[in-house]
Amino acid sequence: MNNNLLKYACLTFLALSITKTEAQIVAAVTDSLLDNYNVTWDVPGPTSSQSMPLGNGDIGLNVWVEKKGDLVFYISKTDAWGGELDAQKDPWMQQGGVLMKLGAIHISVSPSPLAKSAAFKQILKLRGGEILVQEGEGRSAVKLRVWVDANNPVIRVEAQSHIPVSVNVKLDNWRAGQTDTVLNNEKNRIVWYHHNSATADPHLANLTFGAVVKGKGLVSKDASTLQSGNVNTQLVSIYPLTAVAGTGKKWLAQLDKQETAMGNLNVEQTRLAHQKWWQQFWNRSHIFLKGDDLATQVTQGYILQRFVTACAGRGTGPIKFNGSIFVVDNPGWKHDGKPDPQNADFRAWGGQYWFQNTRAMYWPRLMAGDFDMMMPLFNMYAKILTANKAQVKQFYNHDGAYFAETAPFWGGLQFMGPNVKANYTNHYFTPILELSMMMLDYYEYTSDTRFVEQTLLPVATAGIEFFDKHFGRDSTGKLLLDPDNSIEMFWKVHNPAPDIAALRAVISRMITLSNTLVDDKTRQQWQKLYNELPPLPMAEVNGKNVLLPYTGPQTAKSFNSENPELYAVYPFRLYGIGKPDLELALNTFNTRKQRAKGCWVQDPIQAAMLGQADVAKDYVSFAFTRKSPDLKFPAFWASGNDYHPDEDNGGNGENGLQQMLMQADGKKIILLPAWPAGWDADFKLNAPYNTRVQGKVVNGKLQNLKVTPANRMADVVDMTKKRHGPRF
Repeated sequence: MNNNLLKYACLTFLALSITKTEAQIVAAVTDSLLDNYNVTWDVPGPTSSQSMPLGNGDIGLNVWVEKKGDLVFYISKTDAWGGELDAQKDPWMQQGGVLMKLGAIHISVSPSPLAKSAAFKQILKLRGGEILVQEGEGRSAVKLRVWVDANNPVIRVEAQSHIPVSVNVKLDNWRAGQTDTVLNNEKNRIVWYHHNSATADPHLANLTFGAVVKGKGLVSKDASTLQSGNVNTQLVSIYPLTAVAGTGKKWLAQLDKQETAMGNLNVEQTRLAHQKWWQQFWNRSHIFLKGDDLATQVTQGYILQRFVTACAGRGTGPIKFNGSIFVVDNPGWKHDGKPDPQNADFRAWGGQYWFQNTRAMYWPRLMAGDFDMMMPLFNMYAKILTANKAQVKQFYNHDGAYFAETAPFWGGLQFMGPNVKANYTNHYFTPILELSMMMLDYYEYTSDTRFVEQTLLPVATAGIEFFDKHFGRDSTGKLLLDPDNSIEMFWKVHNPAPDIAALRAVISRMITLSNTLVDDKTRQQWQKLYNELPPLPMAEVNGKNVLLPYTGPQTAKSFNSENPELYAVYPFRLYGIGKPDLELALNTFNTRKQRAKGCWVQDPIQAAMLGQADVAKDYVSFAFTRKSPDLKFPAFWASGNDYHPDEDNGGNGENGLQQMLMQADGKKIILLPAWPAGWDADFKLNAPYNTRVQGKVVNGKLQNLKVTPANRMADVVDMTKKRHGPRF
């Protein structure tokens, strides 16, 4: 090697060493900031209302400790759909299946440390995706570590004590002997399952879910109880499974194979891999705020909401808006004004998916970089598409498809001809267009052409074709959307604003897809429909032009509390910062009639997209401080219009905060478009075209800005430099 090459090699090594050291420093700082938001409790439970969430994206736990020292957790799973639920009075619970708990596990040690000392800690360690519990103090203390393997379908509980203790593990299944079976004669393990009958809905028939509990040294006391001798350490492993099986015996045969495979894994190595998964998850993105107490609360809400989503977001189905997989007992529930206590299998609004509610948890996944968590949503609707297309053909004798606003995970439509009675979700055809918009964004962020070919194109093409074929044209040749709901707000109206905005936004983007993805004939058909779209409805109100929710002269009664006219701002982004007619959009926002906060309200996002920093801050702060008063965990949000813990509330809070920091418009990256005075920030967010944007906000100014890849820096617009001049 010549001297120049040697010199170059040394410099390269030095550069790499410096880069690595800087990366390690940045990671350490981020970890330290994240650790500040671990959740710590120093008083045990005593009930599921005082539980912490935990999960691996598919298997979820609600973890708490009873006053006597029992570690207790409910086990849930994203695909544990029961076909029936006895003694339920809420009619919604009879539709779409029931997303049940698998059961509860109690783990106790004897002698109990809490019998001698009140010292207690329960800590949710965000960085490692685990819950640590310490009961008692000194040499008599017992430590418990709970984690759900991020890479494997197994729950681990590790007990450790200086003084030997006996560990007792007990199953609590309130459905045992009714719809569930606990197997007898299972030597040194607990086995139970729920089995849907063969006569249940075909999509739920024979679905079977349950688990096996075992651990080295644990001996059966009875069918539901295991106990160890006196030990210093004890590992308890729980292996859940959901499968379609004609009998419990066939289900158990599948689970035995899974358990054997998991049993061959090295627990120490899987724990390290588990921790690495969470480390990589937190490295995707972050937002940490500094300023007043509200900034701290908003940061906590944002971080914990993202954690809750990660715990439930990689399973078979999308996250349920009404509680995710973390619903708990509800002793205060009322039905028709009368007390009607419910257990943790219950959730108001039942098992159906409501797209308008489900979307709220998924839009923020883009900037967060949680692309893997979007796939359950996309996959569910992609699977529904074929059957829905067949029903559209059957009902209306034309091609295309749409998704019902409310439907079980297997989809399905009802006939919605012009004479069908008006209702909240009848004649509501918008979801397929908003899902297409989200899929287009996913493609922009990831550049995944396979996703376009297999998922985006089939869904978006079917949606566009439905609107083209289902509706006629007016006397001028423009598309006539009638009857068509303006979301749930106005029923069977003429040319509703959300659908017009959606068609404009989606078609204009579909047309720009490359020739390798879309042929000329299809592009020409889309262009023809785009040219036939009617204008967005608008009028002059108090001397100012504003958008309207639908086209007059019809006057429709309102039935909900949304602002359909603002769908042109979000989610369809026809108006916003740097776009034409910003004043029109601002006038519309400022004269909106519905101004409620929290839950599925979109005002924080729309305010941010229009540069209204103080309004966005107000709405985002409300969302991230709206904890359910009867639940202890800081990010178990109040029911609002849904059921607690309400996932809409947290999702819209995430989205609003992200949009305050950064907005993407094509290649353009707009930074601090709606940033309030008094808040500083340390942030790392994802942008379209595989881009990462990282920096700080100090006294309203950007610092330490880093954009990866570096050539994307040319697309950045720093709004703090444009407050007193042209916007672009």
